[in-house]
Amino acid sequence: MNKPPSGKPGAVQVWELAQSLRGQFRAIPGGVVGWDMTAALAMAEALGLNRLIAAELLPVIEPFAVRGINAQVRATQHDDAI
Repeated sequence: MNKPPSGKPGAVQVWELAQSLRGQFRAIPGGVVGWDMTAALAMAEALGLNRLIAAELLPVIEPFAVRGINAQVRATQHDDAI
């Protein structure tokens, strides 16, 4: 998912927020299970974004980000095993 969701006001701003959530993850050994939504919504508020829109859109974007990060983790683990 490389483009912002469309159709909702503020979607582009929330997409940009999602891009900046590096490090704001809930993780377990071997992978990521999701974003730290408390931190994500705090960042949205600090950036002046509408928290309601962020709360509606971030969970839609989150699974794609988690899959991508976990794929990178698996690739790194595979590379380390070689």
